[in-house]
Amino acid sequence: MKKSADKNTFEKISHVILFLVSLTSLLPFVLLLMASLTDENVLLSKGYSFFPAKLSLSAYTYLLDQSSVIVHGYLITIFVTVVGTVVSLVITSLFAYTLSRKDFPFSRGLTLIVYITMLFNGGLVPTYFLYSSTLGLKNTIWALLIPGLLMNGFNVMIMKTFFKNNVPEAVIESATVDGAGKFKTFYLIVLPLSLPIMATIGLFVAIAYWNDWYNGLIYLTDSSLFSIQNILNRIMTDAQFLTNSNLGTNAGSIDTIPTTAVRMAIAVVGLLPILVAYPFFQKYFVKGITLGAVKG
Repeated sequence: MKKSADKNTFEKISHVILFLVSLTSLLPFVLLLMASLTDENVLLSKGYSFFPAKLSLSAYTYLLDQSSVIVHGYLITIFVTVVGTVVSLVITSLFAYTLSRKDFPFSRGLTLIVYITMLFNGGLVPTYFLYSSTLGLKNTIWALLIPGLLMNGFNVMIMKTFFKNNVPEAVIESATVDGAGKFKTFYLIVLPLSLPIMATIGLFVAIAYWNDWYNGLIYLTDSSLFSIQNILNRIMTDAQFLTNSNLGTNAGSIDTIPTTAVRMAIAVVGLLPILVAYPFFQKYFVKGITLGAVKG
């Protein structure tokens, strides 16, 4: 009885300690938020603080002046993230499941090709000419969807390992005996058993699409196609340029641009949707990455 009581006490203390330790992971985000709400002069003179001497909404007011552009960027990013994640999951899961099948004769060769793509790439210049000239993706919405993000070798290998180790062969054989074809077996049998890894890879891909600014920088010059990351980067660059410029008549207004606080506010605006969505995927994420990481 005493051992049981001691064990319960130990577990409670452990849970409290782990809870407090986990809270420390929130400290950078809290500091980021407080910095975005700090007066620019206080930031420059005293640095970042959890308890700033003077609060100010000037950074968010500056962003609010660009609200129409920011909303448009959010719509572009949401579209690209949703469509890209769905298409990526379809392609990745089909490819990974094919590679996981022992009866597929080209599994070893295609797996080797996937490994090679994880180690080497064609380089920036050939990749740029392929997507912009050969495929004609420059200044199109496809430039945000296809280059480098639609399928990833790392994701394919994780999903392949999951299919190989966690989808019982007997279940697939029974579906075949019952007359189910390859696609019907995959969609009705394999996918329902693979929700953890699908959610995990989906989260990886969605975050990559949401945070992507590189493809927009390289392949887009049409500002109407800019994602939220490209727009926020442009706003930050413009604010810094205006602050560092000597434009005579506008000098008084330029001095009031809170460039440091704007950087923090931009980070908050870019991170907030991901922080809100992550808790809904967390249970699948932990399970999926653990099961999918087991060596096949």
